Amino acid sequence: MCLLGGLVRSVMLGPFVQLRVAISTPGGMMPTAQGPAGPRRRLGVELRQLRRRAGLQLVEVAQELDCSASKISRLENGKGIPRMPDVVALMELYSVSDDGRRERLTQLVHESREQGWWERYTDGVQAERFVMNSPARYTALETEAVRVSSFEVMWVHGLLQVPDYTRAVLAELLSRTTDDQVEKLVELRLRRQEALTRRVPPLELVVVLDESVLSRVVGSPDVMAAQMRHLRERSELSNVTIRVLPFTVGLHRAHAGPFQILEFPDQAGSDVVFVEGPSGDTYENESDVDMYKDVLADVADRALGPDASREIVHRYELQHAPPGGRPR
Repeated sequence: MCLLGGLVRSVMLGPFVQLRVAISTPGGMMPTAQGPAGPRRRLGVELRQLRRRAGLQLVEVAQELDCSASKISRLENGKGIPRMPDVVALMELYSVSDDGRRERLTQLVHESREQGWWERYTDGVQAERFVMNSPARYTALETEAVRVSSFEVMWVHGLLQVPDYTRAVLAELLSRTTDDQVEKLVELRLRRQEALTRRVPPLELVVVLDESVLSRVVGSPDVMAAQMRHLRERSELSNVTIRVLPFTVGLHRAHAGPFQILEFPDQAGSDVVFVEGPSGDTYENESDVDMYKDVLADVADRALGPDASREIVHRYELQHAPPGGRPR
């Protein structure tokens, strides 16, 4: 589980994938995400298109290359680190003769083998299947996304957490992680949050929070009050939408478990659903994405609007605050 962490009907009824153009800016502004996950995914999309154009099934390709079908599937899904000999062999099998396309695929392989900026924060952190079986993979995907949309029923989305809240969540759930490793993960969380304010264009974040997230005390009442204030402040950003699903709505099918939809600025069918569960993290794509989008659109319709959500967050801020003073 990534502990990381957002749809409003009016948002979703438009084109779900929006093509964004990255530009460099002065003053240390963070450019649109960089890392190997994007090139791996784009390479996978192209390889899948080439295979289908050639009229071949995964098992047939695997037989030709004398490997497993799961290896070809992983390449097409952007998982793992691609090897140049494998991609060259696939280009030959698919009769890719266009020099420009061959060069593009070759460049994607090189970019796919680069180290991600987040690895210095995750190196040495032990994975724990129940709560965090792949501390780097989600960050790699989020780095390439243009929009993250989620339903949260356990805790505040990671991109909206204050450090003390993050520290309390991680310390409670990661039984085999040292204090130093927890601090590295807190630093990673803060670095990820820069995508909301320092990236050009900024990451679009849409979160539906179950009201239980606001009432459940994480860390301490002081921490919760500070967290509520931060939620209000973040909700004022033009690229951040926060909606609260009140207790009065009752049970919704989204309560089956938290999930996130990550959208990317490339070919159709490339969006990913991230699901957290007791058996570990899972990533769904293609046909499953539409189902999750439908669930999220419905729960967002039943949630409070942004202004009313801001008001209820403020009420919980006052409720958690120490008597006679503002939260520290």
